[in-house]
Amino acid sequence: MKRYDLIVIGSGPGGYIAAQRAGNLGKSVLLIEADALGGVCTNHGCIPTKSLLGGAKLYKHALSGAQFGLEVDGARFNYNQASAHKDETVKTLRSGIEFLMKSAKVDVIFGHAQVLDEHTVEVNKERYGCDYLILATGSSSLVPPIKGSTLPHVLTSTEILALSEAPESLVVIGGGVIGIEFASFFSMIGTKVTVIEMMDEILPMADGEFAKLLRRELKGVDFHLGCKVEEIDAKHVHYTTKAGDRKSIEARMVLLSVGRKPNTAGFEALPLFIERGGVVVNDRMQTNLPTVYAVGDVNGKSLLAHSASRMAEVAVSNIFGSKQMRMRYDAIPWAVYSSPEVAGCGLTEAEANKRGLPIKSQTVQMRASGRFLAEEGKRAGGLVKVIAHRDSGAIVGIHLLGSYASEIIWGAAAIIEAELRVQDVKEIVFPHPSVNELIKDACFALDASV
Repeated sequence: MKRYDLIVIGSGPGGYIAAQRAGNLGKSVLLIEADALGGVCTNHGCIPTKSLLGGAKLYKHALSGAQFGLEVDGARFNYNQASAHKDETVKTLRSGIEFLMKSAKVDVIFGHAQVLDEHTVEVNKERYGCDYLILATGSSSLVPPIKGSTLPHVLTSTEILALSEAPESLVVIGGGVIGIEFASFFSMIGTKVTVIEMMDEILPMADGEFAKLLRRELKGVDFHLGCKVEEIDAKHVHYTTKAGDRKSIEARMVLLSVGRKPNTAGFEALPLFIERGGVVVNDRMQTNLPTVYAVGDVNGKSLLAHSASRMAEVAVSNIFGSKQMRMRYDAIPWAVYSSPEVAGCGLTEAEANKRGLPIKSQTVQMRASGRFLAEEGKRAGGLVKVIAHRDSGAIVGIHLLGSYASEIIWGAAAIIEAELRVQDVKEIVFPHPSVNELIKDACFALDASV
């Protein structure tokens, strides 16, 4: 039985980063993957959706480009070509991960792993030993117990990415990140889209003001909030409103996007603590078994690709590194790559109030930015909000809605992680013209002193 310093199960953004980091430290590493390198993010999630959204945004710009001097006759969206670009992008990135594994001298095996004990894993009828084990098996789409949810035209995010053509109409069940991104994509290319959300607002992690504005900006999407889907049949989705009224919507296709569940199959032999479906870990990503760690969606802590990567770095540092890192969650940014984009980091006002923090906030329009106005025009909506502690001035939350939000939000993460105050950000020099100057403008609106 071949032995390794570390075995990693799952090659998503948590697994392959863990394998690479350990391999670059000179450790012997085995990476086991049941599907394809890159996991759900690269193959069935983050990357293919961004590829399709990128094409749809170009199409949208072409249709509305006259005000900027762009006159396009007969523009059309070629779904097959967009899908081919998506597939080529995924293939290229998979090759890149393969190269990273070779460079870090990581052994890669494809197959379903079965964990026999804390130090033994079986795959393809072969057994492998290890000193440490990292579980990075990710998550799967949650299929709710709705009558009709298994009908052929009812898809999850994985199946909808494999479509050969766009549907005439689509009902999206769930107004979270996945649902909103697909609603934005399909509405931009001409599909009639309806979103049914059980909560009173979409995107529960977003600032309420921003979620409301995003709904208004998604003009091709019809929203039904506070509604519960009761049944799906061959032609309709039946739901109940908050008032108790029973209604129906015609749907050629239905997307289920009500959440994801951790993948815990394959390591039932381990006496792991499981809560709410996820493997329990401490802030070092260590489970109740000292040599077993769990990173990414499988622990249910933060179901984001970049969270998984950071968890991997924390786990490897605690297993092999000299610096014992800890996982911190208050400065993890999130982004929705819709059109317009929305992103945030830190607390919303509602969350800060719930914690009893004395806060002050300031919101500025993105149209106040010279670059945003020049490139997006007067009709485009967008907001920047900065939330700070009323007494200390420490910034506890930054929220963005509008173009470039996903590219700016890392700066918010750095500000919050470093515990910068409003006064500190006011002294940072931002490039002009740039949209991120609005963060500084909001800080000056919070504190006018020089």
